[in-house]
Amino acid sequence: MQLAAHLLEVSAQDVRFADGVFGVPGTDLRLDVFAVAKAARDPAKLPAGMEPGLDTTHHRVPPAQTFPNGCHIVEVEIDPNTGAVVIERYTVVDDFGRIINPLLLEGQVHGGIVQGIGQALLEHAVYDPDSGQLLSGSFMDYAMPRADNVPPFAFSTHNVPSTANPLGVKGAGEAGAVGAPPAVINAIVDALHRRVELRHIDMPATPRRVWEMLNRMH
Repeated sequence: MQLAAHLLEVSAQDVRFADGVFGVPGTDLRLDVFAVAKAARDPAKLPAGMEPGLDTTHHRVPPAQTFPNGCHIVEVEIDPNTGAVVIERYTVVDDFGRIINPLLLEGQVHGGIVQGIGQALLEHAVYDPDSGQLLSGSFMDYAMPRADNVPPFAFSTHNVPSTANPLGVKGAGEAGAVGAPPAVINAIVDALHRRVELRHIDMPATPRRVWEMLNRMH
């Protein structure tokens, strides 16, 4: 504000800032924020005692939290002889408010989904029951998801801008990882319920665990 006033040759108290423009009400004196930022790098245009650059601190308390939301739908096929689970289709629709970088966002959701699938089907921390020693302490023993464990994802958004912040954005960081585990497990439970009336299975739903559930009634 002080630099804009200096450039416009007016008092700082007369300057107003709105919509990215510094101006003096009732006059045609105007400077956009980019012009002021450019001048801030030129010592010749600065008032006496002002260092080059723009430096300010602003504290904002959001009036409310933002709540992203979405829907994950999973279709699985289960081999009853081995308990192996294959994800045939994975569909997700998310609401992130306003998207700034669609490609980066989609990649972030894909990564989170893969992480969640790993939690649901593969990743298991195994300890020796006698010594408490971690037995799956390396990636040679701890089964992380790979490309052949996941299908192509059908990803889309249905965004409703948030009213809790000026950008209209909502969080997206854990959307994939939060939605994937319950979606995958519910698909498995739905499939097994028709065979053995299963209502719950612990993660990870490994082939052995699924096979045991399929054969527990026999």
